[in-house]
Amino acid sequence: MCRQPGVAPEFTMAFQPIVDGRSGAVYAHEALVRPIGGGSAFDVLGHITDENRYAFDQACRVKAITLAASLGMQSRLSINFLPNAVYQPAACIRATLEAAARTGFPLEQIVFEVTEDERSRDAQHLMAIFTEYRRHGMFTAIDDFGAGHSGLNLLAQFQPDIVKIDMALTRGIHNDRVRRLITRSIAQLCADLGITVIAEGIESLEEALCLRDLGVDLLQGYYFARPEVERLPTVSRSALQAMNISRIGSRAAL
Repeated sequence: MCRQPGVAPEFTMAFQPIVDGRSGAVYAHEALVRPIGGGSAFDVLGHITDENRYAFDQACRVKAITLAASLGMQSRLSINFLPNAVYQPAACIRATLEAAARTGFPLEQIVFEVTEDERSRDAQHLMAIFTEYRRHGMFTAIDDFGAGHSGLNLLAQFQPDIVKIDMALTRGIHNDRVRRLITRSIAQLCADLGITVIAEGIESLEEALCLRDLGVDLLQGYYFARPEVERLPTVSRSALQAMNISRIGSRAAL
């Protein structure tokens, strides 16, 4: 059974696009929690406790889907979730299914992502959650891959649809041979396993071009667009043009 909801802090969502570095199309938008009236995610997450974790996790899903639908989002929607708030996957997914049905947002456009640190605590529990989400046609992702120490162990047991490479590897990658070698290996491994790769934290043209050359086409970061609260940001045309992308698309093929 799911734990009864507690009191979650008030919040809304900002959205940041994930861009195809070859076509310029928006592959997905990540929903990022923000406090009402301004501030950072930490202003909200710092108030999450064992008593309100379930309610907060459920509210995040509903808020992200509701806003995405109201904004007419055509790309995938990436939602972070807390696996420790999910006590029975089939029961705890109900609010998500109801929100998608109520707003008309397609389940096949939803991606649920979890950070490497969160998922490493109980791989079997996470695999059960991911299996349930896939059963409904939704995508699964591991965020901050490379930030922890057990990412490869999980890949040996279970392959998510998407891996997001942590910014600790991508930041300044064009000036760091070791990071380039590691990232290229991750990209090749994921390609062999049929896993889509996204690189996070891109802040410069040099980083974007380097990652694209290493085989990572899907890119997210301030170089393309900053998160905007309750809005879908416009991807920087100058950023894409600097990458020699002449045709700027609005949506990647789903």
